[in-house]
Amino acid sequence: MERSPGEGPSPSPMDQPSAPSDPTDQPPAAHAKLDPGSGGQPAGPGAAGEALAVLTSFGRRLLVLIPVYLAGAVGLSVGFVLFGLALYLGWRRVRDEKERSLRAARQLLDDEEQLTAKTLYMSHRELPAWVSFPDVEKAEWLNKIVAQVWPFLGQYMEKLLAETVAPAVRGSNPHLQTFTFTRVELGEKPLRIIGVKVHPGQRKEQILLDLNISYVGDVQIDVEVKKYFCKAGVKGMQLHGVLRVILEPLIGDLPIVGAVSMFFIRRPTLDINWTGMTNLLDIPGLSSLSDTMIMDSIAAFLVLPNRLLVPLVPDLQDVAQLRSPLPRGIIRIHLLAARGLSSKDKYVKGLIEGKSDPYALVRLGTQTFCSRVIDEELNPQWGETYEVMVHEVPGQEIEVEVFDKDPDKDDFLGRMKLDVGKVLQAGVLDDWFPLQGGQGQVHLRLEWLSLLSDAEKLEQVLQWNRGVSSRPEPPSAAILVVYLDRAQDLPMVTSELYPPQLKKGNKEPNPMVQLSIQDVTQESKAVYSTNCPVWEEAFRFFLQDPQSQELDVQILYLDSSEICFPTVPGSPGAWDVDSESPQRGSSVDAPPRPCHTTPDSQFGTEHVLRIHVLEAQDLIAKDRFLGGLVKGKSDPYVKLKLAGRSFRSHVVREDLNPRWNEVFEVIVTSVPGQELEVEVFDKDLDKDDFLGRCKVSLTTVLNSGFLDEWLTLEDVPSGRLHLRLERLTPRPTAAELEEVLQVNSLIQTQKSAELAAALLSVYMERAEDLPLRKGTKPPNPYATLTVGDTSHKTKTVSQTSAPVWDESASFLIRKPHIESLELQVRGEGTGLLGSLSLPLSELLVADQLCLDRWFTLSSGQGQVLLRAQLGILVSQHSGVEAHSHSYSHSSSSLSEEPELWGGPPHITSSAPELRQRLTHVDSPLEAPAGPLGQVKLTVWYYSEERKLVSIVHGCRALRQNGRDPPDPYVSLLLLPDKNRGTKRKTSQKKRTLSPEFNERFEWELPLDEALRRKLDVSVKSNSSFMSRERELLGKVQLDLAETDLSQGVARWYDLMDDKDKGSS
Repeated sequence: MERSPGEGPSPSPMDQPSAPSDPTDQPPAAHAKLDPGSGGQPAGPGAAGEALAVLTSFGRRLLVLIPVYLAGAVGLSVGFVLFGLALYLGWRRVRDEKERSLRAARQLLDDEEQLTAKTLYMSHRELPAWVSFPDVEKAEWLNKIVAQVWPFLGQYMEKLLAETVAPAVRGSNPHLQTFTFTRVELGEKPLRIIGVKVHPGQRKEQILLDLNISYVGDVQIDVEVKKYFCKAGVKGMQLHGVLRVILEPLIGDLPIVGAVSMFFIRRPTLDINWTGMTNLLDIPGLSSLSDTMIMDSIAAFLVLPNRLLVPLVPDLQDVAQLRSPLPRGIIRIHLLAARGLSSKDKYVKGLIEGKSDPYALVRLGTQTFCSRVIDEELNPQWGETYEVMVHEVPGQEIEVEVFDKDPDKDDFLGRMKLDVGKVLQAGVLDDWFPLQGGQGQVHLRLEWLSLLSDAEKLEQVLQWNRGVSSRPEPPSAAILVVYLDRAQDLPMVTSELYPPQLKKGNKEPNPMVQLSIQDVTQESKAVYSTNCPVWEEAFRFFLQDPQSQELDVQILYLDSSEICFPTVPGSPGAWDVDSESPQRGSSVDAPPRPCHTTPDSQFGTEHVLRIHVLEAQDLIAKDRFLGGLVKGKSDPYVKLKLAGRSFRSHVVREDLNPRWNEVFEVIVTSVPGQELEVEVFDKDLDKDDFLGRCKVSLTTVLNSGFLDEWLTLEDVPSGRLHLRLERLTPRPTAAELEEVLQVNSLIQTQKSAELAAALLSVYMERAEDLPLRKGTKPPNPYATLTVGDTSHKTKTVSQTSAPVWDESASFLIRKPHIESLELQVRGEGTGLLGSLSLPLSELLVADQLCLDRWFTLSSGQGQVLLRAQLGILVSQHSGVEAHSHSYSHSSSSLSEEPELWGGPPHITSSAPELRQRLTHVDSPLEAPAGPLGQVKLTVWYYSEERKLVSIVHGCRALRQNGRDPPDPYVSLLLLPDKNRGTKRKTSQKKRTLSPEFNERFEWELPLDEALRRKLDVSVKSNSSFMSRERELLGKVQLDLAETDLSQGVARWYDLMDDKDKGSS
């Protein structure tokens, strides 16, 4: 049932915007009101009615004569009759005067302004200027009360900060354990209430007041962190805004008002004067940033839709509904166009006037939307749709600001504001609105959508939405409001391995909740040091199809790797003392040392996402020359953000259709709601220009395993980006490692880093028997795990020789045969306590590629319990199949690899053949190397990219001419050209006869031209430090017409002198 404008929201977890009565007609109207009927007037009284009126009047007159008749019957004189008549007339006069006075007072209260003008025989315009009837009233009496209460409020604030806020701050971070408030004074200037406006209640059980508050005070609050000798504070503050106070519900018992709700309808303005170390926040740039951060914190609990609730009676019903009521309705904002905007772009120092690059910001409370930029247009057409939740009517305003996009600071073009109450009254409002502070108009279509508490019209709404084209997001069919109240008896963060029932002194967690629906994720605040947290927060989601969408709720512990999921009795996640295996100890207080680690269920479940940034098309041109008269192109590059990491491609110069062909890899989890953020920029000398953005939900990639799409760039007029994403799931088998390494070398691009062949997951549980510092005192140990250039540091456990870390880390492994895990256990202030080096080659021969045991540290004193497991990253789209698969499957998959990842085209050999070739190439039964040595090369033609690709793997058994080994490098040249355009060379290796390069080189040329070329490969060495001469160690010349460029197989070639050719 559709609500009326004055009807309050009913508690329901899911409400639908009202559906249209006819899907082919107009969108759904907000509120339907029935017009009164237009029938005739009722008929006048008939003859019987007139006769009855005459008889009634005659009867009243007879009643007046009855006292006279009674006085004569008892023999009284006429004086008694006259006295009684005079007494009656006097009583009647007094009564009429009272009724007339009451009617006049009541009329004055009803309409003071109209009665004043009528009494003075003046029109409203003829009244004196000093006679006013303000909508907002002054409340000086209230300011006098506040001024008298202000000192006592200061005492309460001092007690609140010292006894409640300070302990919470000290418990939130170990570094703030010495945090204290050294001074709390609210000053002598109290808060002032400039005006009070009382809204006539649309609901009888509530009272609405708007308080226009202004605080320009001499407040002084000083804090100190004694451990770091850090002092900071606030001395003086200004705060201005409109605070709405709602008194509801009204009850029939004292104190009449059940609760008080307070919130700011719009963000208040704030200015703070800092002292101490926080004086740095007054630096230009930091000042606005710090004020914005503080305003964000205030908005998190005191700006709509957030509110502060103060119950005044115990056992108040519907506290959740009062603290977070459902929205009053939804407004669908269609930002259509603008016209007549002012021109802000100037060229040649203002001599030539250009146009503007307008975009719009749409706001309602804390909900903000930004449109795309329309380049060089004074009459832009946006055609975008946004949906906002309306919580208070009247009070909230729709605000639209139009700006001109510039490289440095955007120019203001104008703004408009509209009270949402007008949209509620009109239902559908379609109009051009003038821009204030500038020139021009903006075209908006505003629709009010009511909320229904049942799903009766859901199918009708879904059918209507399917026929509506909306960007950037599809239209919503419902909203979901989730009220998060509290939790009880959450698992403790155990300081030991054993269940909480068996161990005392467990650490209380810092729980928070994450709620996700598809790509939208919201997080609650963190409640510190409790396993029974109270959140009392509301979360609101727009739903496109409630029938197919799901809500995912997770409880996470802050500063911990543990994720708590709801467990049911008997589930593996719940502790069960009886189900535990028998312990080899007789004392519960001293359990035996465990033999293996017990990581949580999330350990080792990570995936690797391989991101292939291929190309872009139709990018906008941002480079301009001669003051903007000549338009150039752009120098684009791509920025990627995912899972807390950022990547950046190389810059392609002066190209609106660039090809990057770069591959990036990142470790991801299966937590829903993750997005890959992609932004494209134009590289400039000062500030890079924005070329567009797009987002990719990881849900699709993690479920399907592969995604290859052209993505339209948002917030720009044109442009699209080609991405390929693949999920790599680690496999606990080393059977296909050589194939993975071979395929990685084939799909490796020239600009990308070396691809990962495996994922290493390490769970660092505990250590024992660590050396004491200075012989007697236990250390404060922490551990660092390092693989290559990547490190992970655990938390520091204070004063113990048997720390428990319970932390995990993951590393991308590119060469499992030669890389190793380096572990160091250190103590804060004491240095190295012990170290461990674990070659990953040991994991390759272990069962399930996993080692889980105690390891002795190199110092000889101390052991660590850790679990290290390796997973081979087998790509399903690169031609390498699992070892248990049939050869036919491997063959078909391998033939598809070039189209997906850029490997050699037309590969028809199966995975066993590939394995056979690898074995043959590296077999010790091969013919021995020639007198000059050998060079190992892979040469093939990549038809999709139209490139000739060569990988120089290395050399062996090179000739040593002098006393010292040479410093070799490899030079490649495409004959018959000998210019620098076709020349490539590797890096130089020092003093070795068997260098390893593993470097890739590319030449862009058609296949028919490549078949006419010869690849000249020379191995050279520097003659001396002061000479530019190069010593030729040997060379080989490959006739590409006689080489199979479709296989991409690594081969050893014999080096010859300058007169001979090499042979395979």
